[in-house]
Amino acid sequence: MQETLRITEIFYSLQGETRTAGLPTVFVRLTGCPLRCQYCDTAYAFSGGEILTLDAIAERVAGYKPRYVCVTGGEPLAQPNCIPLLRRLCDVGYQVSLETSGALDVSAVDPRVSKVIDLKTPGSAEVGRNRYENMEYLTRNDQVKFVICSRDDYDWAVSKLIEYRLDQRAGEVLFSPSHHQVDVRALADWIIDDNLPVRLQLQLHKILWNDEPGH
Repeated sequence: MQETLRITEIFYSLQGETRTAGLPTVFVRLTGCPLRCQYCDTAYAFSGGEILTLDAIAERVAGYKPRYVCVTGGEPLAQPNCIPLLRRLCDVGYQVSLETSGALDVSAVDPRVSKVIDLKTPGSAEVGRNRYENMEYLTRNDQVKFVICSRDDYDWAVSKLIEYRLDQRAGEVLFSPSHHQVDVRALADWIIDDNLPVRLQLQLHKILWNDEPGH
């Protein structure tokens, strides 16, 4: 029997975040997530969707002739068949990224995939779900993201940056302001004042399309 996944949407747009921000990318959004972050902007992916075989997913992705593919959610790793999907996309020759909360084990993710691990801050309301063992699996191909909801979140993120030497383990450390919760200029000033080895990240899709589904 063919391996299947429950998919919320597959669409082509510009990458709004991470090191490939601004590049045309196919997004494969898997359905379902065990977390409930207070700032979540993809709650529509918690349920529903359609069951597709890996063949059908690969065919839809190929139709866009992409260079970059981003597997996202929800929480993609909540579905075990995410792992073979990632491998298959890499085998085709795409540059593949995985957006994951880091609450689930990433050890089986193909090393060709750029893992974007979103460490949950106290302000997310899901800080207790962080699986810090995942920090051991980071490579320079990977990225660690913090969504900052307050000055306290910023200080917490700095402490994790230092504790796990994230700037040495990962290729990028991203500090992103939670939309309408932290002033982006304030966050920029904090980063500059502390001379942090991190990148300030703005969400391009929110600026361009107000974060409408399908973009």
